[in-house]
Amino acid sequence: MPLKLTIDPDAPTAPYEQLRAQIAERARSGELPVGHRLPTVRGLAGELGLAVNTVAKAYRALEEDGVIETRGRHGTFVAAAGDAAAREAAAAAQAYAGRVRRLGLDRAAALAAVEDALNAAYGRDD
Repeated sequence: MPLKLTIDPDAPTAPYEQLRAQIAERARSGELPVGHRLPTVRGLAGELGLAVNTVAKAYRALEEDGVIETRGRHGTFVAAAGDAAAREAAAAAQAYAGRVRRLGLDRAAALAAVEDALNAAYGRDD
């Protein structure tokens, strides 16, 4: 199954981030099922006209996020990322809650800080 990824060289987002986001979204949506083998770094770089290091950086970020896993010489595959992402998010939330409590913020201030951060990351919904 070809990935059909597109990189916009004129976009304000770096090519590695465009690549990372597209693969992550397709893995999350199920379009790239768990266990799907991804192209090699060199192969995908050649296909997209990108530097090998650009694709390698995207793959490293995806691996750190638990979206993909590299199995040595066997290749790189889509991982069962849903559980890993949920666990990592829960751990980050626990760390945040402990930190804001130590800083003396009340619940409303802590939630407001999270809302501000989410609005900055995802854009405002209102």
